[in-house]
Amino acid sequence: MVTPSKKEIFCGLALMDSPDFLAASLPLFDAGEVEVLEWSFDIGWENGQDEWASELVAFYSSENRLLGHGVNFSVLSGKWTAGQQAWIERFREECAQHSFMHVSEHFGFSRAGNVIQTSPLPVPYSKSALALGVERLKMMSSIAKVPIGLENLGFAFSIDCVKEQADFINQLLDKSDGFLLLDLHNAFCQIANFGVDAEEYFSLYPLQRVREIHISGGSWSADRDGNSIRRDTHDHEVPEEVFDLLMQVLWRCPNLKTVILERLGNTIRSEEEAARFRSDFLHLKKLIQVFCSESYTEVIPPVSTLRTNGPKKAAKG
Repeated sequence: MVTPSKKEIFCGLALMDSPDFLAASLPLFDAGEVEVLEWSFDIGWENGQDEWASELVAFYSSENRLLGHGVNFSVLSGKWTAGQQAWIERFREECAQHSFMHVSEHFGFSRAGNVIQTSPLPVPYSKSALALGVERLKMMSSIAKVPIGLENLGFAFSIDCVKEQADFINQLLDKSDGFLLLDLHNAFCQIANFGVDAEEYFSLYPLQRVREIHISGGSWSADRDGNSIRRDTHDHEVPEEVFDLLMQVLWRCPNLKTVILERLGNTIRSEEEAARFRSDFLHLKKLIQVFCSESYTEVIPPVSTLRTNGPKKAAKG
């Protein structure tokens, strides 16, 4: 039995500059439900930004409720590129223009040229890669003057890679005094794809460093042998297993400040899906409100209820 002290955790959305996201989320914004906004600022550098999205960013910045989330810096790329130099200069401008509660980036590297659909890839641990990552996180920190964090990945090459990623992230955060952005759907992907016990997975990470949590949905794909692979595609509703993971870890994250629901733009295809998106957010917010209440007590769910026995055969049809 665990009884956390009363605390304040803000619930919010990851901003997507697309008509479907605006239509689905507008009732939540109008009702004052969205307490904090996460903004992937470097996406706007490439694609521009609609006026309504810029107005939301400006409002949440003025209220000191804006989170910065980088996508394209590629913290662990071995070679310093002209693209990274340009990214840093634009980042400097963003930090001068907007007030961020904190800023996060992805562990791994993501600079592979003109790739249409990809995700950050893990980097094998080495002392030189660690030193490089620490240097770049400190560079971001010196510019932003706010806490800088890293997000755990949803992709790995093997079970050993799953464990190495956690160790690498631990060392990066320890040496840069950074925070962990714990993405629970990414965790679910690795738990499902490699048969990792949820309790074991979370024991690999410094949960006392968690300042932000991501919640999202995803999809299943099949490999050539017909095994199901969980992918962090952010294009469906939140699975119940991810909400279960949230309730398992909340009490272990004493420095948690924000929880963000993610859904990619142009993936909310009907009013039914829009209603489910809002329902997922309100359900998430209710769970956090209950957790933060003085009367909350929670029996931690048995590990067995969150255990998977590895990849399954893909359903047909």
